[in-house]
Amino acid sequence: MNILITGAKGFVGKNLCATLNNIRDGKDKSFGLNPDLNIFEYDINTEPVLLDEYCAKADFVFNLAGVNRPQNQDEFMTSNFGFASTLLDTLKNNGNKCPVMLSSSTQAALDNPYGKSKKAGEGLFFEYAQETGAKVLIYRFPNVFGKWCRPNYNSAVATFCHNIANDLAITVNDRSAVMRLVYIDDVVAELINALNGNENRVGVFCEVPVVHTITLGEIVDLIYSFKASRDERSIPDMSDEFTKKLYATYLSYLPENQFNYPLKMNIDDRGSFTEIIRTPERGQFSVNISKPGITKGNHWHHTKNEKFLVVSGRGVIRFRKIGDEKVYEYFVSSDKLEVVDIPTGYTHNIENLGDTDMVTFMWANDCFEPNKPDTFFLEV
Repeated sequence: MNILITGAKGFVGKNLCATLNNIRDGKDKSFGLNPDLNIFEYDINTEPVLLDEYCAKADFVFNLAGVNRPQNQDEFMTSNFGFASTLLDTLKNNGNKCPVMLSSSTQAALDNPYGKSKKAGEGLFFEYAQETGAKVLIYRFPNVFGKWCRPNYNSAVATFCHNIANDLAITVNDRSAVMRLVYIDDVVAELINALNGNENRVGVFCEVPVVHTITLGEIVDLIYSFKASRDERSIPDMSDEFTKKLYATYLSYLPENQFNYPLKMNIDDRGSFTEIIRTPERGQFSVNISKPGITKGNHWHHTKNEKFLVVSGRGVIRFRKIGDEKVYEYFVSSDKLEVVDIPTGYTHNIENLGDTDMVTFMWANDCFEPNKPDTFFLEV
């Protein structure tokens, strides 16, 4: 299948091309699309003569080309309406009646220069469908957010993510303003569905089925919480779809020299203990390093429970039920990764039996609170 993508270097185009290239190369089989794809990428810097060649060969056209913020408002009509006209004329000249998709905007329903240009483009496509019988798919996208979107241009989410990640100021005129947003991966998934003939059509238009509605203030608060999560060693609520998508977007705007961040290592002569993540609903994740011959623990819990996983070195985890004398031993090493549950009511310890540091990944159902540790010393 030959696929023509105009505006291939833009935000949506870049994401769509990346996914289709992965499908073509056999790296992404999740869409069930035949990998026999030939992708024609056309953008503002592409040789114009190639448009005729691509339109002659295309089996499907994604028209994602357009401008959002030209220096002159007349460019709205020239770029959005004008190029759409050129594209459709080129298809007609080649006798190509393949399906054509148009990236429009919810702004097409508004009386402004950008909206008028989008509305005019839609009219062209409807006329083209009537004249040629070709299948047209017109998407009125709301605000699209995700990786690779240009900040300080026409996306509030991209601007907020970029500026907050880079310690720059943001301006919020109305925190209560409601935004309707679609995530770039959901957009790409819908476009591939359209390529398969399974577009989500609602009346004469097509829509991305997953739309998020949220206020501007809530978006800003979430992004600031993402920034603070490093110091708090917390993780956003990934069970919320919008939060998960916004957090992924935020991370894509981190400065390249700030992908890493330090953790507080609690170090003594036995080794170290370092918290990695604290969550209110999924407990605490930590890494424990024990020096050779060192035993740690010798305590028990009423309700707190843990999981230990030795990922480097070898050792033994010992248990004794409170009130009993029998000791149970579990020998552990990085040669055979296995999780050991630490049940309540058993005093326990972990000893490094090797000649090198032993590294143990630990999870506890509760985050440690000094005023309520639920941890009581008792030799195994």
